Amino acid sequence: MSVDLDRNVVLRGEAELVERAGGLFLACEEFACAATDQNTWALPGLRERIVAERRRIRPAPAVRKLYTPAALADEESERRLVEIAAAGARVRICPTPLPHETIIVDRRVAILAGPAEGGVREYTVVRSPGVVRGVVSLYQATWETAADLADHRRARPPALSEESLRILRLLGGGLKDEAAARRLGMSLRTYRRRVAEILTLLDADSRFQAGLRAQGFGLIQRSG
Repeated sequence: MSVDLDRNVVLRGEAELVERAGGLFLACEEFACAATDQNTWALPGLRERIVAERRRIRPAPAVRKLYTPAALADEESERRLVEIAAAGARVRICPTPLPHETIIVDRRVAILAGPAEGGVREYTVVRSPGVVRGVVSLYQATWETAADLADHRRARPPALSEESLRILRLLGGGLKDEAAARRLGMSLRTYRRRVAEILTLLDADSRFQAGLRAQGFGLIQRSG
C-alpha cells in the first residue's frame, strides 16, 4: 500500500481492497461503476459476499452500471446482466471502450482499477475532491451517450449457444416438451429451465413470441 499527498491510496489485489476500503461499499447510498465486462473481480465469491452483507445491514443503494457490448458476449453473461437490472440497478451499454473498472461511491470517492499484472490488479482509491469531480463528470458524459440495456438488447440477437439454437428449432417444430427433452438427452425439468432461459434472452413473454423474435433475428428459419 502507498499513500500520496492528495490522500489517494493504492491497494494491491481485491483482498486488500476489501480489507482497507470495503466499508465504502457497505455504507454507500449511491454506487456507480464502469467496466468493459463483468469479469472484473478474480477472487471467487468476494463481490457476492459484499453484496449479501450490504443487503443484510441496510437498504440497497442506487446503482448504475455501465458496460461495453462485451458484457453480453455469451448467454451466461447476458442472463447475469438481466438479473442485475431486474434487481433494481440501472444498466447501460456503451459502444466505445471503457477502462478496466471505475467505481464511484456517493460521488465523493472514486476507485480506479488498473490492468492485472501477474494475476494481481492495483486499485487506486481517490478522495481528492477535484479529481473525483472530474471522474464523475466523465462518467456522466459517457452514461448520457449509452443505451439502456433493454433498448440495446432489443436491437440485436443474443449470443445463443448451439444447444439453445437446437432447442429453438425443436420449439419451432412443435415437439412436445417430453419428446424434445428426450431428443436432447436432458431431463424434462432441465429442458423447461433452458426454455425459460432462452425466453429471457430473447426478451419474450411466451414461446410463440420467442419464435417470432428468433425468426426476426435470423436465428431460425421460417418453416413451410
